[in-house]
Amino acid sequence: MITFRDRGARGRLKGSTLDAFYSFSFGDYRDPKNMGFRALRVLNEDFVIPGAGFSEHGHADMEIVTIVLAGAIAHRDDLGNEALIRAGDVQRMSAGTGIRHSEMNPSLEERAHALQLWIIPRSAGGDPSYEQKHFAEEAGRNQWVLVASLDGEGASLTLRQDARLEIARLDEGALLSRALSPDRGYWVQVMGGIIGLNGTEMREGDGAAITAEAILTIEAETRAEVLLIDLP
Repeated sequence: MITFRDRGARGRLKGSTLDAFYSFSFGDYRDPKNMGFRALRVLNEDFVIPGAGFSEHGHADMEIVTIVLAGAIAHRDDLGNEALIRAGDVQRMSAGTGIRHSEMNPSLEERAHALQLWIIPRSAGGDPSYEQKHFAEEAGRNQWVLVASLDGEGASLTLRQDARLEIARLDEGALLSRALSPDRGYWVQVMGGIIGLNGTEMREGDGAAITAEAILTIEAETRAEVLLIDLP
């Protein structure tokens, strides 16, 4: 079964410094029918104007993954980490027992564009931690590249949950297929371009929840970038 989440049906917060789209309930946006998908609790798409962002705030008991699609995000936390997350970078922050951080667009000219995911960990608590890696565009050209997993498989980021995050950057006309496990759930998010997912067109911002399907087939109708989240 495939349940599509149209980009236009998402929650939205449009302010003077931020234009954010929420696939699931978040903040003041409440939708009882969209409270998350399996261990995936939050999937936000953020557009941040130059010089703006999220001032210091706290989290606990959540795996937070940020994928920068354009521009950059400056990260600072109370563990002493300071980093610039650029397009092609993926950041993982395990909030554990508690962490405080800020995320700002350091540019005075360029808007930042990023996805942020919150994944519920296997168990609460644990020491907070931070990790960031760059995944070169050509490494994911017309194939799936693992960017996060439970055990850090294949030099991916580590997660405190049995989940796998994979990114594919597709040329126009490229075709990708992937066998699916019947006891897992899968979320597909189109990060850029236009694709066909098992024959149904999806565009940037569209998502889809997949269960009880044997195979996933993606055909790129334009150059495209796709995120696949494999969940217990």
